[in-house]
Amino acid sequence: MSTAGMLAPFTGELDRIAPSFRINGSQIRVLQSPAEFYETLKAKILAAERRIFLSTLYIGKSETELIATLQQALRAKPDLKLSILTDALRGTREAPNPSCASLLAPLVEEFGPDRVEIRMYHTPNLTGLRKKYVPRRINEGWGLQHMKLYGFDEEIILSGANLSTDYFTNRQDRYHLFSSKDVTEYFANIQGAVSSLSFLVQPSKSQAGFELVWPDDNSGPSPLENPRQFIQESTALLSGLISPRTAPLTAHDATPPEKRDTSVYLLAQFSQLLSPDTSTELPAVTHVLKTLSLPQYAGSSWTFTAGYFNPAPSLTRLLLSTASRRGTVITASPEANGFYKSPGVSGLLPDAYTLLARRFLRTVHHHGRDTVVALREWRRGTVGQPGGWTYHAKGLWVTLPNVTSPNDNNTEKQDSNDNPSITLIGSSNYTKRSYSLDLEANALIVTENEELRRRLGEEQRWLMEPHSAVVTRDDLARPERRVGLKVRVAMWIVQLLGGAL
Repeated sequence: MSTAGMLAPFTGELDRIAPSFRINGSQIRVLQSPAEFYETLKAKILAAERRIFLSTLYIGKSETELIATLQQALRAKPDLKLSILTDALRGTREAPNPSCASLLAPLVEEFGPDRVEIRMYHTPNLTGLRKKYVPRRINEGWGLQHMKLYGFDEEIILSGANLSTDYFTNRQDRYHLFSSKDVTEYFANIQGAVSSLSFLVQPSKSQAGFELVWPDDNSGPSPLENPRQFIQESTALLSGLISPRTAPLTAHDATPPEKRDTSVYLLAQFSQLLSPDTSTELPAVTHVLKTLSLPQYAGSSWTFTAGYFNPAPSLTRLLLSTASRRGTVITASPEANGFYKSPGVSGLLPDAYTLLARRFLRTVHHHGRDTVVALREWRRGTVGQPGGWTYHAKGLWVTLPNVTSPNDNNTEKQDSNDNPSITLIGSSNYTKRSYSLDLEANALIVTENEELRRRLGEEQRWLMEPHSAVVTRDDLARPERRVGLKVRVAMWIVQLLGGAL
């Protein structure tokens, strides 16, 4: 069967789940390292002529070089506008000490509110007495702005990386650059909509250096004042943007129709803002994995990765129910976990993820999939020590069974059958929390383009080799990998407070 024939059962339903664009595979560039991501980010900022828009959980409070790059671009081009969206809880956590908000507010002061807009999203789940008394480091358990969208004129980087030094140096993630005005415009509209449901950051003479204001022309009331009406208004605004029937899709791409060999499905998980919840990410991922359970995909393979390995229970069941001949899960080793040897309860989290990994392998065994599904732990040195990295990559790759192309009459391209035709890129951690509490944006790429498939295969391999190794149930049963009662208590406390790991 041809590649197109093998992909049809996926795309037929995906077309009904989420809006999409058809582009050429050459319009997607796969970046490899944190340094390449950072250098590309700065280069695109300096090259922008019309707009820069950035959505992230936070910008590191000491990212003076990134701020200087934004200033340089804005000073050089008077028509250039900047829009930044972060999370209010994370972005103000250190206030009145230096914070993300105090770092960004001077941009508004220098260039004015007509050119620079800084927005901070606040969850409607944390209000009243709960907001007043829950400690700052714990209050993020009720929901965050977690999208990572980095747009410049007609290009956009989708990633799982935030904007801070570790993500630019030694925290491995994934990064795809889309050179498509249509894809970029769609996500600019998404950021604009969420921004209209967010607080505005204004400079202030206060010790904190900023204030959060709810503009009168926002799309709804403040979530702190009237969370129920806020959700009603956000539902009315966002549901139409993410539906394939009503999404405002542009048609600026000049690529000839016959060259469009790649579908990009634009996925959003906005569960806390939608009633009823019409989010598209979980239905799309569910459909892909269910399709892999069909007999014709017995020769397929998949790789799933998440730095914080705690997939939603439904995804675990689906991954283990595929007909695929091989499945690989890549996650951070304890020494590559950002919480490794952290003070307080957070220092217990690496062991908590070890417990979750052990439970996953036990489930694999109970399903009789030991010879099919492998768990690999990624490690590059030890976090906190010279040369130590952390692992934050997340995503899914699907490689189809051996297929033939109508244009190929020889066997030289059989190696390409080891390369994925489907991948998922974006901010989601694929956890219960991602599907109930946080705002996520992702792209599901479905391609027939051989060169793009080759690059996706390389991406999959460089995340796997040489820094990951298979771990088994026996490995996790060794004395040094056993976890104590305090770790189980820590997991219970975190989940009780509303934030699944």
